[in-house]
Amino acid sequence: MLFRSKSDYLKSLMRDLESHTEVRRFGSGWLSGFFGLLFAISGFFMVVALRFPDWFATPELEIVKGWTGFRGIVHLTLLASYGLSLLSLLLRPRKVLGLTALMIGLAAALMGGANVQPAETRDWGIFFGLDFFVVNLLVTGFMFAPLERAFPHRRAQRLFRTEWREDLFYYLVSTMFVQILGFLALAPQAFVNDHTSSWAAFRAGVAALPWIAQFAIVLFVSDLAQYWYHRLFHKIPFLWGFHAIHHSAKSMDWLAGSRMHFVEIILLRSITSLPLFTLGFSPSVMQAYIGFVYVWSSLLHANVGGDFNRLGHWIATPRFHHWHHGLEREAFDVNFAIHFPFLDKLFGTFHLPKDRWPQNYGIPEDVPRSYGGQFLYPWTRTGKKIDEAPAE
Repeated sequence: MLFRSKSDYLKSLMRDLESHTEVRRFGSGWLSGFFGLLFAISGFFMVVALRFPDWFATPELEIVKGWTGFRGIVHLTLLASYGLSLLSLLLRPRKVLGLTALMIGLAAALMGGANVQPAETRDWGIFFGLDFFVVNLLVTGFMFAPLERAFPHRRAQRLFRTEWREDLFYYLVSTMFVQILGFLALAPQAFVNDHTSSWAAFRAGVAALPWIAQFAIVLFVSDLAQYWYHRLFHKIPFLWGFHAIHHSAKSMDWLAGSRMHFVEIILLRSITSLPLFTLGFSPSVMQAYIGFVYVWSSLLHANVGGDFNRLGHWIATPRFHHWHHGLEREAFDVNFAIHFPFLDKLFGTFHLPKDRWPQNYGIPEDVPRSYGGQFLYPWTRTGKKIDEAPAE
């Protein structure tokens, strides 16, 4: 198989990844090619993080990488990529998936594979969480992709659906820049803590509460802050320019929730972290909430069915949040809560028609598809209306 240029090669790779279900059935070599590529990329990124830890390794994951079995897992990951890529090359008429996986896996091996040793580099004090990206992608992917296949809302929607590349890039940005995003997002709470030493007794009282009570309070207080933050971003035109990026996704799945403007990520995390880090909650409660909300957000955007008519009035479900992303007029400016729909009931923004889901997703605005265009969109937005076609 020959390619005239790098562009032709990438187009062929994307075409094979996005191929229809009937041509990637079991035994076609597509599954082995896909998982071979996934494991090859994951192994390669981990080798890069091990080779250049000052630049691409997340300090919080050092305990994982320090485990004696970690390099063995990286080695097995690369071995699996080699085996699966060769199987795909044998079974599949289109060789691009298997060939790409094999080349990436060999590149990881040439760097030293699982036995690679850290290089001496200058520590600039800034890192890009490449290992954090891999861990998050694998954990959430293996959690939600099978769930979406087993209990889909839209059965015809493919894993590599329209705009998956854009959403994966957002996922990459939000995880690799975790240090910079965290520094900027936590700046307000640092200021509050520095100027509220008189709150010491109150904070001690909060920390003395039972763990489960603290967690319940965190859920409610953060959702209340998130509700009004969210509503303001729908109400104020300039702020909507940032939030419109999140709503521009025309398909809903676990990856779509990562589509968020860089500025909005900072502002959202700043607002929701204020009560979390300033009211005296125990560190374990804060860590548990951060992990919980990460998974919860993916679930709310996931292509997972189930009407849950009664439950959806009290606990946010995928159908409840999907209505927030609906393109229909009745879906505009509703369901702002992330955990507790009774907040929407209290403030008059609740909408959950029995047994119905929105027909289409997105917004009636001409939002650019590229990351650069979307980054500039809040400042270049014209508000031009368009007729959206349903996504695949």
